Amino acid sequence: MSTGQDLYRRARQLIPGGTQLLSKRPEMYLPEQWPAYYQSAHGCEVTDLDGRTYIDMTNCGVGASTLGYSDPDVTAAVLGAVTNGNSCVLNAPEEVYLAELLCELHPWAERVRYARCGGESNVVAIRIARAATGRDKIAFCGYHGWHDWYLAANLAGDAALDGHLLPGLAPAGVPRALRGTAFPFSFGRVDQLEAIVQEHGSDLAAIIMEPVRNEADPAFLQHCRAVAQRVGAVLIFDEVSAGFRLYPGGSHMVYGVEPDIAVLAKAISNGYPMGAIIGRASVMEAAQKTFISSTYWTDRIGPTAALATIRKYRRLSVHKHLDAIGRQVQAGWLAAAQAAGLPIQVGGIPPLSHFGVEGPAATEARTLFTQSMLERGYLAGIGFYPMLTHSAKIAEEYLRHVGEVFGEIAQALRQGDLAQRLKGPMAHSGFARLT
Repeated sequence: MSTGQDLYRRARQLIPGGTQLLSKRPEMYLPEQWPAYYQSAHGCEVTDLDGRTYIDMTNCGVGASTLGYSDPDVTAAVLGAVTNGNSCVLNAPEEVYLAELLCELHPWAERVRYARCGGESNVVAIRIARAATGRDKIAFCGYHGWHDWYLAANLAGDAALDGHLLPGLAPAGVPRALRGTAFPFSFGRVDQLEAIVQEHGSDLAAIIMEPVRNEADPAFLQHCRAVAQRVGAVLIFDEVSAGFRLYPGGSHMVYGVEPDIAVLAKAISNGYPMGAIIGRASVMEAAQKTFISSTYWTDRIGPTAALATIRKYRRLSVHKHLDAIGRQVQAGWLAAAQAAGLPIQVGGIPPLSHFGVEGPAATEARTLFTQSMLERGYLAGIGFYPMLTHSAKIAEEYLRHVGEVFGEIAQALRQGDLAQRLKGPMAHSGFARLT
């Protein structure tokens, strides 16, 4: 019996939803079998409450770590911040040093504000855009968090967020007065964005989007830039996931398209809470005519961790390593699937890779994949976000096991007994209420 699963059963009686982050629910990986909790994490190894150590080949802290868990340089910097006092009545100088570094990395940006996670950083960006333009409506593409402004898109009753967030997510608790304030468009679909502009252009405060999804489309980014300028909306690039994956800073730097605001979080501080909203002075100064303020946005640990992370990232050109390992794994998935006769699709930029088994039994297949890889000593799902601590040798050994498991899945599909091989329920693929 798993100590982690025992604790998780207790958690479900105390914590609605079981965890604070949907993406870390055990049901999203392997219901009733996933270790659920950890006692230590170093490099790319995670040790659970029963003392079992696994190689982490998942999304690695949901994308929050690029250097590896418990990176010694970041840890040393954070311990220094703790020793000298994390917070007091005065401000931490590190927030100025970090602002200077972020503007150095992004020469188009002139002002910086902070929060402590991606979702709330996006909220700050939206508030600033609305304050700067005096408008209310938002056009969006991609996933941008859990807040009211975003979930309001589902108030129209047409499941607008299904392709951006999770299928089946009801906007319970979101004020119905926000209906008609957020409008989705798909990545690469110029026609969808233009349709929103045609109807709401004069009321658009912002166009917010992830600058890269499964693949890059610089021409589409340029079009979005031109549309925002044409209608007087603020162009916001949500770099929470892609930032510091392709380049030291925002991924938009690779494509040469400059937004008015960019939002950074997750990998900016290698697992410590930190978020940054950077932008042009003409837009960002609007933060002074609205109220954006929070005590724990002034702690010392977040900026200190971000400074240590970014400096090491630049020094070691970590983005090149992430790209190389991501490409190795993507190619390995395809080769293993071909050898096994298993139909799969592989997508995502190399540092944010994912695969999926094709066919009606896709959910059973990914559940069996996670179950079999767990038995082989791996935390693994259908997504993989490499870290600096993932070596080519680690990836090679992982792919050897993947080949064996893909063969098992292909055999189960041929024999029609895939579901019978599962030792528990299927993984959840969308939002589901826990009972």
